[in-house]
Amino acid sequence: MELVAFAGNDKESWGQISGLINNGQWNKVIVVQSRNAEKFPADNAEILSVDSGMPLVELKNVLQERLKKYISGEFEVAVSIASGSGKEHMALVSALLNIPVGIKLAVFTKNGVEFIT
Repeated sequence: MELVAFAGNDKESWGQISGLINNGQWNKVIVVQSRNAEKFPADNAEILSVDSGMPLVELKNVLQERLKKYISGEFEVAVSIASGSGKEHMALVSALLNIPVGIKLAVFTKNGVEFIT
């Protein structure tokens, strides 16, 4: 399974994403990041930088086009929305569902990687 995570400007939540990346068994990791955020530190991930300031529908369309190249052929992906804004989350979830690909919300807890969907 592949992991798709959004890394927003709220750097304090990046530990959640790092925990998922480092403790999950992923075929591929894709981190979508706001263009104006610091670079997310992940050597083993594809980093997609987007302009989170654009209108929601436009952001969704950009994400859908860019993500399609990385996850075509998959039935479902794990998704982390622990970081970022509601607008960024809506654009990411909508883009994934329109690819189309199923999503499983993933979190890193004291028990390791868990799926909450």
